[in-house]
Amino acid sequence: MAGTRRVRIGIDTGGTFTDAVALDEDTGELVATKTPSTPGDPSAGFMDAVAKVLAALGGDTAVTSLSHGTTVATNLLLEGLGPGGLGFITTEGYEAVLEIARQAVPDGYGNSYFWVKPDRIVPADLVRTVGGRLDHTGAELRPLDEAQAAAAARWFRDRGIDTIGVCLLHSYADPAHERRVREILRAEHPAATVSISSDVLREYREYERSVTTLVDAAVKPGVARYIARIGERLDAEGPGPGADGDRGGPVPAGGARPPFLVMKSNGGVASAAEVVKRPITTVLSGPAAGALGAALLAGRAGFDRILTLDGGGTSTDVSVVIGGEPGVTTEGSVGPYPSKIPMIDIVTVGAGGGSIARISPEGTLKVGPASAGADPGPICYGNGGTEPTVTDAHVVLGRIPPHLLGGEIPLDTDAARAGIAALAGRLGIGVEEAAAGILEVSAWNQANALRRVTVQRGLDVRDFHLAAFGGSGSLLLCPLIDVLGLAGAVVPPDPGNVSAYGLLAVDVKNDHVRTFVRRHDDLDPAAVAAVLGDLHTEAGAALRAEGFGGDPGRMRHERSADLRYFGQAYEVRVPVPEGPVDARLTAEVAGAFHEAHRRLYGYDFRHDPRQQVEWVNLRVSGTGLIRRPEARESPPRDGGPARSRTGERPVRFDAGDPLPTPVHRRDLLAPGDRITGPAVIEEFGATLPLHPGFTAEADRTGALIVAAHAPAAGGAAPATADTAQGARP
Repeated sequence: MAGTRRVRIGIDTGGTFTDAVALDEDTGELVATKTPSTPGDPSAGFMDAVAKVLAALGGDTAVTSLSHGTTVATNLLLEGLGPGGLGFITTEGYEAVLEIARQAVPDGYGNSYFWVKPDRIVPADLVRTVGGRLDHTGAELRPLDEAQAAAAARWFRDRGIDTIGVCLLHSYADPAHERRVREILRAEHPAATVSISSDVLREYREYERSVTTLVDAAVKPGVARYIARIGERLDAEGPGPGADGDRGGPVPAGGARPPFLVMKSNGGVASAAEVVKRPITTVLSGPAAGALGAALLAGRAGFDRILTLDGGGTSTDVSVVIGGEPGVTTEGSVGPYPSKIPMIDIVTVGAGGGSIARISPEGTLKVGPASAGADPGPICYGNGGTEPTVTDAHVVLGRIPPHLLGGEIPLDTDAARAGIAALAGRLGIGVEEAAAGILEVSAWNQANALRRVTVQRGLDVRDFHLAAFGGSGSLLLCPLIDVLGLAGAVVPPDPGNVSAYGLLAVDVKNDHVRTFVRRHDDLDPAAVAAVLGDLHTEAGAALRAEGFGGDPGRMRHERSADLRYFGQAYEVRVPVPEGPVDARLTAEVAGAFHEAHRRLYGYDFRHDPRQQVEWVNLRVSGTGLIRRPEARESPPRDGGPARSRTGERPVRFDAGDPLPTPVHRRDLLAPGDRITGPAVIEEFGATLPLHPGFTAEADRTGALIVAAHAPAAGGAAPATADTAQGARP
């Protein structure tokens, strides 16, 4: 193995491109590349990306681990389950739990007249019930009716329903009945894929627990096939055995295939074998990696309070980072389905480079959420696309070059112009006006998503910088700063591959939860300690199964609890400090709850004895620490920013006349270089159109810091030798 490079590889599969980043574990060198996604068989795009990044590395390499971010689970759910269908088994008398759901109406009850209740994830005719009952403490009131469970299993078998979710009342308190139903299903219907709620989400609220379990069951067969397909390809095509003594993650077993890790929605990774057991944990796999990667890179540039914007070909994902960490929620959703698993708090809108521009029934311009995706893609790709997209508008206005990926993908500007001209004709406006309108609508779609994660949650958007990344993330950066009044923006190094980079920077993480409803005044610290101890044991066992048992120093456990005021419907999560669980510690946790409640809602009842605190859930997160890529500073260069200038082309920054605009290569910029718009800064996987009235400065970490500059005296924007003057739109 002498002279062999030891590398870890991160692969993020998006709707249009699959990104790859390789880290040399000994030198810290990073190599990044992109390749078109293959929607028909995502594993093919995965292997193409592995092969391409290994070819870019050159020489003899040993892959010590592969980390993967994927949207397969989400796509499987949103695209439908196919002919097999999905069945549901629940407690007798609760067959309508999915129909009753919750009485909340999106956007408030003023919308109730217009709101149409979405279809249930399982129709009423595919729900079966079984007798038997537990109370909320787990005590058995009536034994499980095993004959009824067997009859339900045969009923599904005879109708070809081979994916089944099981959620029995109060199974969070004692899973015995659910586990017995699973055994019966295995005996009577061995071909069935089964998820039980006590394995997926062991906490109360039967509707959310039911839907979360059914989502897990729905995506499990497809995720298992996808993971198995990648495993088969890795065995058949490489990348070869992992190196002994892997420094980045768990030690490879037997020197065979390197560890294959999959990104989870909670901000950690897990082995593919573990993910297949609970595939719902991957529903925000790729976007979570992007948020974490952006948080790390922006933090290195000095920004720990940011909004992340991951612009892809199909959609844009946004999140909030405070104190260097993205927010985590258990109140998320997957499409129309609520999900209680911990996940990075991300909002997704259909506003990517491939978003299609159409005329609404009312006769107005509409952009997204429908997307041209990777196949056929925008018109300018020349792959058969016929509807104009956001990327086509950028090409027509000259904001992106007539090629992608450094020339690998040529773009047909004339075809894009013809497509937008047809749309413009129906709108009765000019081609440039239509293209500018498409980009303006797309920018507002992204701005509204950013408002959802800030203004609607009591945060002032003006206090944040925007970290823009992804292939299309920086294309509308300047209009977003304008529209939202942001403090500024940061474009991380190699923005098109931030999600893949994030996969190399996240730890192995598993979350364990147990419902434990007690009023604080009646709390028994010994009972709290017992539950937390059980969860700690579960978390430790999961980490040891992931290969961390040989080094306890790389294992970390974090305790937390969900508390509320008695009578409230929802909880606030607060940390449970280390140390023995006694009256002093539980009082400290209750005090932290009062403080957190005041921060969130502006009040608390700390000094009101009539308002009692109630404990609801106890949690332990087990983390296996993986070495993150080390920060690397950009080298200084002689001369000024003129060294990066490669030419000039006419660019329209609105529907008006084009401006003669200098074009710069980002990789030729050095720390301290400052470019004033109008300008276009290009790199392999992304482009930054710098509008008039904005500046971009390269810092020591390789990030570009973008800001709206103040006009000089007399109202004129300052000019530099390498930029043209222009008024801010």
